[in-house]
Order: sequence, then structure tokens, then C-alpha cells
Amino acid sequence: MPRRKPGTLLPLEAEILVTALSMSRSGEVSFHGFGLARSMREQSGSRPLTSHGTLYKALSRLEEFGLLSSRWEDAAAAQGRPRRRLYELTGHGAHVARRAAADSAGRAAGHFPRTVAEPT
Repeated sequence: MPRRKPGTLLPLEAEILVTALSMSRSGEVSFHGFGLARSMREQSGSRPLTSHGTLYKALSRLEEFGLLSSRWEDAAAAQGRPRRRLYELTGHGAHVARRAAADSAGRAAGHFPRTVAEPT
């Protein structure tokens, strides 16, 4: 498998950012992985992920790139279930997501520039 070029996103990472931007615009500023996967299926008709581990690895990479931030949900909000990790788009992440959404609007999915370079 070829190495990724610096400053590029994988198709899954771009889809995560575009979905997170859509969720943010509809009032869901923070999201957890399972809710994100559900929104991805609903919004883009993407097939279910073969492994949620794939999703969480991608979320971790996006956080390393500075496109997402995360925190643990408050214990009181968990109400008897395990706490969830909540993610939010950063300002730079929202910029990259808007660019990815605009680029993908006129092209086939997966064939748009997926850069994470700093905005100019």
C-alpha cells in the first residue's frame, strides 16, 4: 500500500469531515463515533463500516492533524453506560470540510483534492 502524501486525506477522513460539518450546521456541534457513523450512512448512503475500529483510527488521525478536537463526556451524562468520547470540528477542520464538500459537489466521490494544508 503506497504511503499517503503529506497534507492529504483518505476518502473516509474527508467523508467524516463533511458529515461533521453538516452535523454542526444542524446544531450538533459535538458528536460521538457511533452517532457520526449513523449520520454518514443517512446523509451519503455510504455502506456501513466494516469495522468501527477503522472509524476511530480515522478520528484519531484527524485529531492529530488538528482538524478535530475531542474530550470525554461528563460522567453524569453517561447515565449508567460507558462514557463516550465527543469530537468537534476545529476552525481549520471546518475550513477543510467546506473545501472538501465544495470540491466533491461537482466530482465523483473520492476524486477530489483532499488537502489539509493551512488556510491562506
